[in-house]
Amino acid sequence: MSKKALYVIYWDSSAILSTIFKDRHSAEAQRWSCKESIHLMSTLAYVETCAVIARMKRERILADVLLHAALEVLEKGPWHRLNTWPEWKIIQPLSLKWPLRGADLWHLATAKSLKKQLPELFLLTFDTRLKVAAQGEGMIKKISTGR
Repeated sequence: MSKKALYVIYWDSSAILSTIFKDRHSAEAQRWSCKESIHLMSTLAYVETCAVIARMKRERILADVLLHAALEVLEKGPWHRLNTWPEWKIIQPLSLKWPLRGADLWHLATAKSLKKQLPELFLLTFDTRLKVAAQGEGMIKKISTGR
């Protein structure tokens, strides 16, 4: 690996979906996905992403060819799969501090738990509430465009 800054990126489902499907965050998601980094995807992010893709199929938003392409990107993307969960002791304090839905609280608490072992880790999300909470916890990075 080169001497460039190494990032450890915890991707939530909003960031993964912006990599798979074009939306207003896709350019940033694509830039992060191309960074020489360690890209982490939890089982929850995988489940949430699969559920969105399946819903799009059921609602006939995605043709079969696009469904298969989306699933292929999910499977072959830069992500390393994590079998992890948040530390019990940090869930309740974070829940009282930030107004998050359950899955978003789980992502924040899991990323914060992992950060103890991987200090360079940050959370990549495009969910507004989760992003505010992650910023408040010092877990957001801005992409440098100079490289």
